[in-house]
Amino acid sequence: MKDMTAAAIKGQKENVVTDYTLKILGLDICADTMVGDGRIRAISGGQRKRVTTREMLVGPSKALFMDEISTGLDSSTTYHIVNSLKQSIHILNGTAVISLLQPAPETYNLFDDIILLSDSQIVYQGPREDVLEFFESMGFRCPERKGVADFLQEVSNIKEKPFRFVTVKEFAEAFHSFHIGRKLGDELASPFDKTKSHAAALTTKNYGVRKKELLKANMSREYLLMKRNSFVYIFKVTQVSVMAVIAMTLFLRTEMHKNSTDDGGIYTVALLFTVVMIMFNGMAELAMSIAKLPVFYKQRDLLFYPAWAYALPTWVLKIPITFVEVGVWVFITYYVIGFDPNVGRLFRQYLLLLLVNQMASGLFRFIAAAGRNMIVANTFGSFSLLMLLELGGFILSHDDVKKWWIWGYWSSPLMYAQNAIMVNEFLGKSRNKNVTYSTESLGVEVLHSRGFFTDAHWYWIGTGALLGFIFVFNICYNLCLKYLNRISGNAETGERGEEMVEVSAEANHNKKKGMVLPFQPHSITFDDIRYSVDMPEEMESQGALEDRLELLKGVSGAFRPGVLTALMGVSGAGKTTLMDVLAGRKTGGYIERNITISGYPKKQETFARISGCSWLR
Repeated sequence: MKDMTAAAIKGQKENVVTDYTLKILGLDICADTMVGDGRIRAISGGQRKRVTTREMLVGPSKALFMDEISTGLDSSTTYHIVNSLKQSIHILNGTAVISLLQPAPETYNLFDDIILLSDSQIVYQGPREDVLEFFESMGFRCPERKGVADFLQEVSNIKEKPFRFVTVKEFAEAFHSFHIGRKLGDELASPFDKTKSHAAALTTKNYGVRKKELLKANMSREYLLMKRNSFVYIFKVTQVSVMAVIAMTLFLRTEMHKNSTDDGGIYTVALLFTVVMIMFNGMAELAMSIAKLPVFYKQRDLLFYPAWAYALPTWVLKIPITFVEVGVWVFITYYVIGFDPNVGRLFRQYLLLLLVNQMASGLFRFIAAAGRNMIVANTFGSFSLLMLLELGGFILSHDDVKKWWIWGYWSSPLMYAQNAIMVNEFLGKSRNKNVTYSTESLGVEVLHSRGFFTDAHWYWIGTGALLGFIFVFNICYNLCLKYLNRISGNAETGERGEEMVEVSAEANHNKKKGMVLPFQPHSITFDDIRYSVDMPEEMESQGALEDRLELLKGVSGAFRPGVLTALMGVSGAGKTTLMDVLAGRKTGGYIERNITISGYPKKQETFARISGCSWLR
């Protein structure tokens, strides 16, 4: 009653539903823990499968199509999941179709209807209570002590023939003449009366909640990811600080003079280094954006949220970090290098570099979303940087660019950034002095010598152009997220690989057998194996006092030659962790072990030659 009351209160409904599904699926013990991937070990394989199921249950979906949700789960967990789904479907009048492979008897008895497929044809479709009656009419009676699911699997499997063989076509034709099949055919033959359905039976909205709530949820998730990846942002700030110190020693003001155009040329190099450094610091967005794309594609296709609700937080929440990074660079290097001492020009340079960093971040996010693959994105990212540098106005000035490439000069964001920062610096009072061989000031002469524009309004032209590029790149990023799908090259490569393996296996089979090397059976024993990792921050915040989280607690055992051993346990019990430790696959954490191979201490260098590991992920 308390939960029902909380579910009716605005603001608490989502928390109650989330907590309830966590407990039903047995995920409450690993709540607020990273799922992990091939490189980061977090939750177990069975728990990872249950997270996928939970994603569907928490949402507003009323029609659920769930394929093999019991894979990797123990029978008890599968029973609880299906039981909770049954209650939800009956109470909320929803629809669920679940594909299972030989479920346990208690799980099978939870279903209302059964659809039995064989050889792409429907053998039976109807109430669970009548399925045995149909097969008894065909001459197949289920043994008393045999599970119904196992019986249906065997009797309809064309590869197994424990009973009198009947073709799938004969089963399908007999079902159409069975009373359940005739009733189903009559229902399908009569047209549906739409007047009996509710006016709001079908939703007219693509998403379950309002756009404001979707944006808020994505903001919260992006902020959480930024906190988890805080090391990256701390490293970027540290990198900027180190590079600022290096720039200070290279362009120290005591060695930098302002008496000639040659001296001004050195300052142009310092400004170029400043712009390029700030722009390259945004390249980290490329790898981070690609790493998040698989989850985005899955959730976008399931209509969790639109592309703009995902793209906007990744842009907006990074702006404060840009203020910090650019501030560290500008306020460390500006006066030490000896730029114009006017404080107004300092803040104008600060504003310009803010736009440069945001422009570069938007560009690399756009490249990541367009490439969708690290190799492709890095290739195009490197190419784009080369083009920006070539046509940025420093390596090739405006007068040196060929006519057929002048469009690239005017479309380069780096050109506007460099002209703006050069004008801001060389039109200041510190360089407003005449030179002996010209009527122009020293700053204007430096700009002329390097092929930059000399009008003061070019600062605002460059600022406006960079602001426009920021919007253009982020809009293109949003469009790529909306219309492009994940690259399916891996699947094609996998199919080709399977074909090559089959051809290779067939070729090896046709070859004559050669010499067979002697095989020496080995036994493996392990005593008091302990494996622990550093306590996760999420558990420390919840009050955990220990420094380490122990995953294996004094496990002992032995595997003998000629004996097939089954390692069993519920999901999250530590089966995969124990296998990883025994096979030497654990590269992190703290391992205390005593493992012997046929009585000799195990050495991973030699053990790898006699062992084989196979993990189904």
